[in-house]
Formats: sequence, structure tokens, C-alpha cells
Amino acid sequence: MTIPILICDDSGLARKQMARTLPKEWDVDISYATNGAEGLEVIRAGKGEIVFLDLNMPVMDGYEVLEAIQKEDLPALVIVVSGDIQIKAHERVKALGALDFIQKPVSAESISNILEEYGILTLALKDAGDDTPMFEVDLRDACQEIANVAMGRAADLLATLLDVFVMLPIPNVNVLEVSELTMALKATEESSKVSALCQGFIGAGVAGEALLLFHDSSFEDMAKLMGHKNPKDANNEIEVLIDTGNVLIGAFLNGISEQLDMKFSQGHPVVLGRHCTVNELIHDNSEKWQRTLAMEINYQIENHNVQCDLLLLFTEDSIPTLNFKLGYLLD
Repeated sequence: MTIPILICDDSGLARKQMARTLPKEWDVDISYATNGAEGLEVIRAGKGEIVFLDLNMPVMDGYEVLEAIQKEDLPALVIVVSGDIQIKAHERVKALGALDFIQKPVSAESISNILEEYGILTLALKDAGDDTPMFEVDLRDACQEIANVAMGRAADLLATLLDVFVMLPIPNVNVLEVSELTMALKATEESSKVSALCQGFIGAGVAGEALLLFHDSSFEDMAKLMGHKNPKDANNEIEVLIDTGNVLIGAFLNGISEQLDMKFSQGHPVVLGRHCTVNELIHDNSEKWQRTLAMEINYQIENHNVQCDLLLLFTEDSIPTLNFKLGYLLD
């Protein structure tokens, strides 16, 4: 019997990878959705008996989908497939009725194991040949999915160290001129004051800078979470900024290097600005960035006044190498 499957993910690359990892002997009819609202319509139409669900999506995220499935008592077995690997994320999706959780990037082995564990896998053989649908996936989409997985690794490390839940956005990836860089920081209001940390990185054919913008209003709460005895002491701010940068930047770069099979060397962190606006920061350092491939992530800690923006700014000369590396994921 053919089983109706739904793959719900806003990334074309992720949908392609997920479809490719399903067991070839599994007799399934696959539907696709690019956000949670589309996914719910597919499930309501009876085309999502088994659902592979991303968490970070536009319109309606994975948590909202799980809540709706519970509320409407829809007949769907949901396996969450996400780059957000925080323990608290696992606990929340299980509490909302998800069958299990698989971290991105997915592998055929992990999919087969979980399907066999829950007795979902049927061994009805397909006709010879690979009928996995072809996808049109652009390089920007691929970069965004790479950033999504790396973002989750960094959030998990921060969450583990501080025993918190880190709220994750959809990463924003664009090739930008320096005049557009300020506009890319959508989560940062122009009126807010920030302190900034910069750390260079370099690999084979790839170089750039990681820029951490730490909102000044976040220092006190972050100092408390890090166990500082005097969290209101302004002298702790540099230490808080550097410690946060070490966690987020290092884990993010490691997440990218693992996916692209390349190693990065990191320079020493440099404090670029204290208590300045984003406009002032970009203006004062415009010669360094000019045209860049920017990956932007806004990290927020739930129930705490902590917010920071992480940008990975790749040099224009790095783009051909990144395209080449990403090409293997698109093939």
C-alpha cells in the first residue's frame, strides 16, 4: 500500500536532501510544503500520513503546526527534522506530539533507523529506477540551509552552557553592497545602541569576518546567566562580549566547515565599537566589507533580555569557492 508522505520545509535544498534519503524500497507518494500553513492543508487533504517537519519556517513554524495537529486531532505521525538541536527543542516537540526528532543534515541511515524503530517502514518494492523528484534549488537557498544548520549548532552550545532556550529565526542570506548592509540588520533598530566584536576567519579559497552585534540592553542579563558576581558592573561588558562571541562564532564556523568539508582558521577577536549605533559601526568600517555575501542570524534568549546579531561576511573573492562547494549538495 502506498503511504502518503509530506516533507514540510522552507528550504528547497532540505526538501531535496530529505527526499533522497528516504528508503528506495519504501512505497510512498510524496507531497511538499514550503511553510507550516501549506503543510497543514496537505495534512487536512489526507496527503500527510507521515510528516517530516522543519521547525524554523515562515508563515507558520513547526511548533505551530504541531499545536494545530493536536488541536484538530489530525491523522499524522510527525518526525521533526531540524537544525535546532537544543535539548529543550526536543522536549517541546515531543510534548506537542511529535514522534521523534532528527537533526539536520539528514542521512539515509538515520531515516531508516527511525522508521524501523517505530515500525513505519513497509517493504513493498517499487519498480526499478529512482523516481525521486528533481528540484530546482538555487545557491542562495543552499547557503541559507547551511546557515540554518550552523545556527542550530551554535544555539545548542549556548543553550547548554547557560541552561536556557535560544529562540531561533530564519537565517537571512544575501550578497550585499556596504550601503545595503545596515538594511540587512532587520532585527536591529537604528535607535538601539550596540557593542560589536569582529573575528576574521580563513580557509582554502574562503575568507571573511564574523561580526557579533551585542545589544547594550542585553549585557546585564547575560552577565547574570554567565555567573558574574556584579552583573551591573560595566567592566564586565568586554568579557561578556568576547565570551559570547567565542561560543557563537566558533560553533557557527564549525557547523559550516563540517557541512562543506573544509577547515577555517580563526583570528583573534577585536572589539570594533562600544555603545554605538549600527549605522555608525558600518560607516566606520565600510572599507573592510564593501561587497560581501552576508549570513545574518538574530539570537534571542527566551525569558531574558538578551539579543545579539551574528553576521558572517564572506569576501567577494570567496563566492566562487562557496558556489563550488555548494554544488556538491545540489547535485
